Formats: sequence, structure tokens, C-alpha cells
Amino acid sequence: MLKVNEIDVYYGDLQALRDVSVEVKPGEVVSVIGSNGAGKSTLLKTISGMLRPRKGAISLNGNDISHAPSFRIVEQGISHVPEGRQIFPTMTVLENLEMGAQFPRTKQVRHETMEQVFGYFPRLKERLDQKAGTLSGGEQQMLAMGRGLMSVPNLMMLDEPSLGLAPVLVSTIFEIIAKINRRGTSILLIEQNVFNSLKISDRGYVLENGRITLGGAGRELLKNPHIRKTYLGL
Repeated sequence: MLKVNEIDVYYGDLQALRDVSVEVKPGEVVSVIGSNGAGKSTLLKTISGMLRPRKGAISLNGNDISHAPSFRIVEQGISHVPEGRQIFPTMTVLENLEMGAQFPRTKQVRHETMEQVFGYFPRLKERLDQKAGTLSGGEQQMLAMGRGLMSVPNLMMLDEPSLGLAPVLVSTIFEIIAKINRRGTSILLIEQNVFNSLKISDRGYVLENGRITLGGAGRELLKNPHIRKTYLGL
């Protein structure tokens, strides 16, 4: 489905990613783990068209999207739920959700998709007319994910969805991610909660200092001595 092939990405003269290759196959959950500043968010921004690779290529279902505008990438089936939620605080929950369905194919099924979102996040249905900025942190994360689902993605990219949430909500978010995947949406997950992310992942990659240093099955990576020591403190 998604193939990132040996990309280099820069911020000005500062190189953020070097020869990074990542693949997501249909139906998979794939995690990318690493410390702060490793380049994880940069990877997602490059896939979604916010940044451009200077070298390498990105393809979706065999089509090169390396230099496609972001709205075309969303149209082709990728949604990006950014770190920090990035909701529209002065708009209502309903208006935020509707912003996720702005293309003809998504507008046609907007009501059905919204009911699916309420199935994952029933609390959003109770707060449809509430301004998004007045929601709790957990509710805002649910809204950001719900808005991402409104574009009916084949691949959903999630950047630190558990960041800043209470432990009980962290478990809920990971359960919902697994449920979204079971219903047919592939997931590319950026997370510092290494245990929970690898536990639900088919495969994972370790990104360190802008390079992929390890890759493999999610459960196998949990047993890796480097990951256990560096990211799990074991």
C-alpha cells in the first residue's frame, strides 16, 4: 500500500531523515518508535505532503506521491492525525468532523461515516454542539481521530495519539486503534508508548537520529535487548 523508499528530508540545511525506508501493507498496523527529535513526525509530514524529500520516493498503491499536494494525498486515501491534535478550537465538534469530509466521495457518505465515528467515540455525539476548545484533552484526541476518519482513509497515520492522556484513556485509545484496523483501515503509528504500540503492531521500525536502525515483527521487537533497555527501561 505505502512504500517510502530511501528518502532524505531536510529543514533548510539541517538533514532530518537519511535513507529512510518504511512500508505499510494492506491491513497492517505498523509502528515507528524512537526518542524525541529522531525524525518520526518529519516522516509523517513528508508522507502527507507537508515536506518534500530531496532524495528517494514515496508511493501509494504504486503511484508516486512524493511531490503531490497534501489535498491530493488525502483524496487518495491517507489521513494524518497530527501530534497535538490540531483541532479547530472555536468550531463545534460537528463542524470539526465535517471538515474531515470535504471531497465529493466523502461528502456522499458523510452521515454514514459520522455514525461510524460515534461508534468508536460515543462521547463526541453527546457534545456535537460544544466548542472543540472546551473539550478535555482525551475528548480532543477523540475528535482529532474522528476527523481523520471522516475522510474515509485506507491508511490512517497517527502521531503520538496517547500523548498527555491519563493512563485509563491511553488504554482506550489503543483499543480503538486496534478496532479501526480490524475494520479494514491500515495504520501507521508514531508513539513513545513503545510497549502498547508494538503490542498491537504487525511490524515496527526504530528511528534513531534520522535513520532506521531496526525493523521487524512488533512482538519480536518487544523482546529485542536494545529496545528493552533503551525504550522500556528493562
